[in-house]
Amino acid sequence: MDARRLLRRVASGVALLLASLGLPVQAGDLSHADIARRFQPPLHVGDKLRDIPAWPITSELEPEAGPVAYAFESIDLAPIPGFEGTPMNLLVSIDRKGNFMDVALLRQHEPVFLSGLGEGPLRDFLAQYANKSLKQEITVSSLYGNTRAGAGGNRVVLDGVSKATASVRIVNQTVLTSALAVARARLGFATPAEKGPLAEVKADVFERRSFAELLASGAIGRLHLSHADVEQRFAGSDGAGVDAEALARPDETFIDLYVAYLNAPTIGRALLGDTGHADLMRRLEPGQHAWWVASAGRDAYIDEDFTRGTVPARLAFSQGGAPVELRDLDLSPRPPEGAPPLNAALVLRVPPMSGIDPASPVRFELTLTRARGSMLPVLTQRSVSLDYQAPEALFFRPPAPLPDWLIAWKERGVELGIIAAALALLSVVLARPRWISVSARRLKVFRLAFLAFTLGYIGWYAQGQLSIVQITGAIKSLVAGAGLKSFLYDPVSLLLIAFTLVSFVVWGRGTFCGWLCPFGALQEFAALLARALRLPERKLPARLAGVLDRGRFVILAALAALAALAPQWAEKGVEVEPFKTAITVGFDRSAPFVAYALILLVLGGLYYKFFCRYLCPLGAAMALGGKLRLLDWLPRRSECGQPCQTCRHRCAYDAIEKSGAIRYERCFQCLDCVGIYHDPGRCAPIMLMYKKGKARNAG
Repeated sequence: MDARRLLRRVASGVALLLASLGLPVQAGDLSHADIARRFQPPLHVGDKLRDIPAWPITSELEPEAGPVAYAFESIDLAPIPGFEGTPMNLLVSIDRKGNFMDVALLRQHEPVFLSGLGEGPLRDFLAQYANKSLKQEITVSSLYGNTRAGAGGNRVVLDGVSKATASVRIVNQTVLTSALAVARARLGFATPAEKGPLAEVKADVFERRSFAELLASGAIGRLHLSHADVEQRFAGSDGAGVDAEALARPDETFIDLYVAYLNAPTIGRALLGDTGHADLMRRLEPGQHAWWVASAGRDAYIDEDFTRGTVPARLAFSQGGAPVELRDLDLSPRPPEGAPPLNAALVLRVPPMSGIDPASPVRFELTLTRARGSMLPVLTQRSVSLDYQAPEALFFRPPAPLPDWLIAWKERGVELGIIAAALALLSVVLARPRWISVSARRLKVFRLAFLAFTLGYIGWYAQGQLSIVQITGAIKSLVAGAGLKSFLYDPVSLLLIAFTLVSFVVWGRGTFCGWLCPFGALQEFAALLARALRLPERKLPARLAGVLDRGRFVILAALAALAALAPQWAEKGVEVEPFKTAITVGFDRSAPFVAYALILLVLGGLYYKFFCRYLCPLGAAMALGGKLRLLDWLPRRSECGQPCQTCRHRCAYDAIEKSGAIRYERCFQCLDCVGIYHDPGRCAPIMLMYKKGKARNAG
């Protein structure tokens, strides 16, 4: 059994245990009474639907109209994991036209909104959905992209939330996914297109064509059935041989069925006339399509009892095997010039947002019925079909809209490029560290400059602080079976995660902790400030330091277990990290959290990188990942530790053993020992070698 399945089974067991104890498990939050309190008269909330978890809302002002709106909880329809790994819950209401009435926050677990920015900015963001339409393309802007580029037309760009870009994109996906599920089930919206966006008519393409020319080109489809053709279809059934006229004149026409797509001007204006086509297009709603269906011959596809404005009983319409209702638009088109004598001709339309692709094949199916006997006749039915496809030249296909996560990547392209260049530079330095490290001053300038970039640009500006929340969030998502798609909404973090995973194999854990952690960089600057203030640098007793070092792994294991078994406790436990306080919200947080972060920075000034070395659960995870390292890449001499102890005494991280060996799980890759190794003025074995050489030369 793999780890994911094991986690799911454990989580399921815990859920059953919680239920048996009467404790809440994740589900919708609201009862019928809760919903009813939110929708006052003249609105009334009906019972929750069985086919989809939504409450229908009716109005006293329209008693015969049926539901005028629907309300639903997003967690029942789109339990998308957030940044922290737990789905949020929103109360969404849409009207019968697919317009948002309101989106209200019920429950959320996003770290940045729990006690960082607070829920106010999130509620302001949700307020933007009011009066927006599901028929529009709704995306989220950010501080990193052109916030209004491309807005207008059928596209709506909502204002994002600073420092919460990834979270609000997941909110948007949650709102749209849940709302579309209800719209498809109850409002006739199309299911998601599998082959990209639907084709659109080229409204400016028109060529004057005759009926015969349209028929010859396939712009008008035709199904011809003779009496013999119909008799053949009833052969061997109770309907065989009951039509005397068909038997007497087998070669004559029983029915000619004609169909044509009317939205395209070349076809529509030829069949309806210029005025008729213009009238049709005014009456059609956006996303609605119409076909001209006519018949000639002995039989008609509608009978004398047909009521205008209804669905022809004998005619079915489908695309890709999915049936779609065709209803009479109650137009009375004149007979097209050049058409044969017709016995029926209607303009039939599909519902708006039906998902029909007008440029793809459709099928018209006509039912034929014969009766044997007069008192209690035996009815036999057969069906015939006409496959039709309007000419491709009359349409264009718009480019497929980008998924929301990919929009996030495009908007942050500049930031990703700058960070990628910085990672490439760091890789070169770590791969060839001699030149930068042999000069203590050069190394110091480069290291401080890079750490300033990490803190200011990666951390405070680009919001790229990796966190234990990403590990606990991944565990929660996997336990819930939701996958890790939410990571795609935070491209900067995902880039850093990918680089860090590669660095584990090449250099070990220290690449991230020593160079790319914004809070780690802040601790280094705190230590420099402490030295400037002449505060003494202290060291913990070796035994206490060892206990605390192991304690990081205990914290990591506890948080991982809580994420899988008790997510609400994990949300509190991750506050052991000060990253959200110091980096994500820039100390704009309540006093206890700010005080905790400042205390850790003071301790970091006195005990070098105190938090990183003794408390950080993410650092513990990095140390475990560092065990994937393949090479001992930091150079050592045979004299290192035997007897030379220069590097060990100067290592601020206590990452060098008395034997001279590097403890890579503790190393932060500051490169000081590399500089000493190559510097004749600091490396004792080189100095001794030079001294012996001079002595021999003098002798």
